[in-house]
Amino acid sequence: MINDRNPHAEYKTLLQTRRSEVDRLTRLHIRIGNLRLVVATVFLFLAWHGFIRKSISPLWPLVPVLIFVVLVVFHDRVIRRMKRATRGVAFYERGLARLEHRWMGTGESGVRFRESNHPAADDLDLFGEASLFQLVSAARTRIGEQTLAHWLLWPTAPATVRERQGSVEELRDRLQLREDLAVLGEDLRSGVHPQALTQWAAEQAGLLSKPARIAALILPILLLVSLATWPEGGALSLTLLALEAILGLIYRRRVRHLVEGVDQAARDLALLVGVLHLFEQQRFQSPGLSRLRSQLELDGVTASHQIARLSRLVELLDSRRNLFMQVIGPPLLYTTQLAFAVEAWRRDSGPLVKEWLSAIGEMEALSSLAGYAFEHPRDPFPELVENVTYFEGIGLGHPLLPEERCVRNDVRLDEETRVLVVSGSNMSGKSTLLRTVGINTVLAMAGAPVRARHLVLCGFQVGASIRVTDSLQAGDSRFYAEIKRLRLLVDLTREAFILLFLLDELLHGTNSHDRRIGGEGIVRGLIGRGAVGLVTTHDLALARIVEQLGPQARNVHFQDHMEEGKISFDYKLYPGIVEKSNALELMRSIGLEV
Repeated sequence: MINDRNPHAEYKTLLQTRRSEVDRLTRLHIRIGNLRLVVATVFLFLAWHGFIRKSISPLWPLVPVLIFVVLVVFHDRVIRRMKRATRGVAFYERGLARLEHRWMGTGESGVRFRESNHPAADDLDLFGEASLFQLVSAARTRIGEQTLAHWLLWPTAPATVRERQGSVEELRDRLQLREDLAVLGEDLRSGVHPQALTQWAAEQAGLLSKPARIAALILPILLLVSLATWPEGGALSLTLLALEAILGLIYRRRVRHLVEGVDQAARDLALLVGVLHLFEQQRFQSPGLSRLRSQLELDGVTASHQIARLSRLVELLDSRRNLFMQVIGPPLLYTTQLAFAVEAWRRDSGPLVKEWLSAIGEMEALSSLAGYAFEHPRDPFPELVENVTYFEGIGLGHPLLPEERCVRNDVRLDEETRVLVVSGSNMSGKSTLLRTVGINTVLAMAGAPVRARHLVLCGFQVGASIRVTDSLQAGDSRFYAEIKRLRLLVDLTREAFILLFLLDELLHGTNSHDRRIGGEGIVRGLIGRGAVGLVTTHDLALARIVEQLGPQARNVHFQDHMEEGKISFDYKLYPGIVEKSNALELMRSIGLEV
């Protein structure tokens, strides 16, 4: 289903609304600040006359004090609303930058998710500056970014892809939800550490003894009763204090370990409360979103409510540093009792933390894809087929290019035509075609819309040899690095997903004779293992391997034209082998004598 909304117009309208709101709140902020100054001046005047000169009642200074307190509370609300509106401005400015193709270099690049042994990530610009991740990701939590990165790196079953498509379709028009997520999540990326939080939630400090917890509760009560009957209860009081000391010493190490760890965990969870509460308020129809929403609630108790309970316990733990509590806390076993309560929370709710984080990660990843879908209303969702090897893209274009510069081509691979050998001169569009096929397949397998008029495909794992370079550190030549990558692609044919291979200038680091024989053997081996793909070359000898591969292979090419010493391309794909090369003309056009 193609959306008919106009994202550019909506973003501009909402951006202007948020900017107007920021201007209005800024003016109000200044006025309240000035008013607070006036009220403070009135307080000083009344205090002087009430307490120094005693010309008025000393109760009069209370009036400006009360007004000042009200102004402080109201001012705090205005500042929070101004901060939210400012973040809303940034949200729509980033959206317009993406729509106007000014997004490169802004936003999270995802470079930390690069995997050196991944078969296609660097070749397809999945991560880094001006990458697919930078364009698509709107996640504000680490777990959201990790989830989206995993979806882009590795394919999933067609049934799961369809579920994600339904979720993205439902979230596509929830622009307010995405703005709220962006506003709430500005502090989350550096603040929440999902791995450490999950580890803490799964750990047990050994404070689950029910008799010990009962004793920690009863002993202070008995102590207070004995103290009330002092001096008759003096001996009992000393006995109870001794028992408390023994109990405290037994659990001292475990209590300290728990108290030291709970602060960071509680802070991380508290940061997530706003995002959790936002998702808990939503009602969804699609199966995927309904499943994720159910992960945030157990027996009618929401995740945000359970985290609020832990936050209250941690606040009480923090109060033990108060001078008063330092005096009365030890005989009341204050810290020990709270440690038992925190451990009980972790026993009941700790196993759910991983589910909460997983749900947040998936929700944020889906929201990122939904934002991408909203901003590309003409890009359709692909159709996933099973039990057949199939790829048919009609009007395929590269999603990292502006639509007005995007030249579209049709590509079809199936069980009869398993490989396309793409010939053409330098700069004619061969590498871009490979990346176009690959990156659209990545989007399709992640559950996102694709840059095409129509795309039907089965479950593919993309493997590419496009941007393979030599390695000084590893001592690998460019040719050796390429054949290692080819070996990796051969190994991928043993995995669950069908390999879609994209080989650019296959074996161009060796001589023409070896390239033709080696190239034919590699391609024949890949398609013999069930893979399909594209191979590019400007060596016409390599294009002849189609004759050896038979009907499973087909030649296609890109053309170029030389006009008045300048080379031009139409970047359109044509059947057959390219008839000419532009290398000599290109060298002569820049002044080389050849």
